[in-house]
Amino acid sequence: MGLGRLQAWMLGLPTAVVYGSLALFISILHNVFLLYYVDTFVSVYKINKAAFWVGETVFLLWNSLNDPLFGWLSDRQFLSSQPRSGARLSSRAVVLARVRALGWHGPLLALSFLAFWVPWAPAGLQFLLCLCLYDGFLTLVDLHHHALLADLALSAHDRTHLNFYCSLFSAAGSLSVFASYAFWNKEDFSSFRAFCVALATGSGLGFVGATWLLRRQVEAAGREPGCPALAVDGGLCGEELLTGCQDAGSITLGQYLRQLARHRNFLWFVGMDLVQVFHCHFNSNFFPLFLEHLLSDHISLSTGSFLLGISYVAPHLNNLYFLPLCQRWGVYTVVRGLFLLKLGLSLLMLLAGPDRPGLLCLFIASNRVFTEGTCKLLTLVVTDLVDEDLVLNHRKQAASALLFGMVALVTKPGQTFAPLLGTWLLCFYTGHDLFQQPPLNPVGSAQPWPEPPAPPPAQAPTLRQGCFYLLVLVPITCALLQLFTWSQFTLHGRRLHMVKAQRQNLSRAQALDVKMV
Repeated sequence: MGLGRLQAWMLGLPTAVVYGSLALFISILHNVFLLYYVDTFVSVYKINKAAFWVGETVFLLWNSLNDPLFGWLSDRQFLSSQPRSGARLSSRAVVLARVRALGWHGPLLALSFLAFWVPWAPAGLQFLLCLCLYDGFLTLVDLHHHALLADLALSAHDRTHLNFYCSLFSAAGSLSVFASYAFWNKEDFSSFRAFCVALATGSGLGFVGATWLLRRQVEAAGREPGCPALAVDGGLCGEELLTGCQDAGSITLGQYLRQLARHRNFLWFVGMDLVQVFHCHFNSNFFPLFLEHLLSDHISLSTGSFLLGISYVAPHLNNLYFLPLCQRWGVYTVVRGLFLLKLGLSLLMLLAGPDRPGLLCLFIASNRVFTEGTCKLLTLVVTDLVDEDLVLNHRKQAASALLFGMVALVTKPGQTFAPLLGTWLLCFYTGHDLFQQPPLNPVGSAQPWPEPPAPPPAQAPTLRQGCFYLLVLVPITCALLQLFTWSQFTLHGRRLHMVKAQRQNLSRAQALDVKMV
C-alpha cells in the first residue's frame, strides 16, 4: 500500500520538476569532474606531459565535433520541408524518443564518470579514452535534455518555468563540490573513490527513475484530452505529422548548412555566444590566479576555497531571480541588462584600481557569477531560434538537438581561446610566462596553476598590475562586443510573438492535413 502511494505521488509530480531533476543528476557528476580530473591524472596517476597534451588535443577535436555529429544523427529526419507518404511521427513521439535516449545515455554517463577514478590502463591511454567517452555521453545527455526544453513547451513562459527548475536542481547538484573537499586526499585515494561511486550510483539511478516518470507522464497526457499535465501551451498536443521516407523531401548536410548561413539571427547569436563562452571559461581558468596575485595578502586559504566553491552554486541561485524577470521583460532585455551591468562594474573597478581588496573580492566573484548565469539564460534563446528555424524553413518537426549542436560547434572554440589568449596577454604585458614555472594546486582548485617565484620588489607590482588589467579589460572588451552583436539580434518582441504564432499555426495546419488523409 505504501509503495502504491509513493508511486502515485511520484506520477503526480509536475513535469517541470521531473525535467529539472535531470539537471541535478548531470551537475553532481560534472562539477566534480571539472574540479578533479586534471589533478587526478597529474598528481595521482603521474601522467607524463606529452601524453597529457596528446589527450587534451584529441579531446579538443572530439569535443568540438561531437555536438553537431550527434545532433545530425538525432534530428536529420526532421529537416524535410515537403513530406510525402511514409511513417507518422508526432510531437509526443519525438519527446518520447528523447526521453528514452536520456534513459540509456544517463546511466552510461555515470559509468564513464567512474572510469576516471580507478586506474585500469596506462595513464596516457586511460586519460584519452576516459575524456572521449565521458564527453561523448555528456554531449548526448545535454543535447537531448536541452532539446526537450524546446519540445516540451512552445511559449516563453513555459520554457522559463522549465528552466527555473533546471537552475534550482543544478544549484543543489553543485553542492557536491563542497562535499568533495571532505573526501579529496591524493595520498589516500580510496575515500574519494568511494565518494565518486556513490555519486555515480545516485546519478545513474536518478536518470532511470526520472526518465521513467517523464515517459509515463507523456504517455498519460496522450490519453487525456487537452494535454493538461504537460505544457500549458499544448506543446505536446499536436496531432501526428508525416515524416515521409528519407528520400522524400530530405535535405543534405550541405543544404542544411546553407540554410543556417541564411539564418540571420542564428549568425548574430553564435557571434555573441562565442564571446560569452570565451568569457565564462576565461573566468574559470584565471579565477585561482586572480585570487592568488590580487587577494592572497587579504584573504585566508579557507576564504579562497569558499569563494571558489560558491562560484559553482551562485550562478544557479542567481538565475532563480533572473528567470522571473525573463518572464516579465523577456530574455532579450534581461541579457542586454546583464551585458550593461558587466560593462558598468568593470569600468567602476578600473577606476577604483587594484588597491581596494573588498571591492576586488566582490568584483571577482560577481563577474564569474553573472557571466555563468548569462550562459544559462541563453539556452532559452536557442529554443527560440529552434522555433524560427522551423518556421523559416517549413520543417515538419523542430530539429532541436541539431540546432543546439550547431551552436556548440561554433562557440566551443571559445573554451580553447580563453586560456591561450589570457596567458599570451599576461606574458605580453608583464613578460611573465606561466608555462615556464612548476605547477601548483591553487586555493581550492584541482587545476595545476603555476606558482611564480618570488620576484624582486621592483617587478612584483608589474605582475599584480598585469593580472588586474587582465581582470577588468577582458570583461570590458567582451561587453562591448556583445552589446553590438546583441543589438543586431531581432528575435524578440513583436517578431518573437509572430514566430511563436506561426509555429503553432503551422503545427495545426499539418495536423489538419494528416486528418484529411
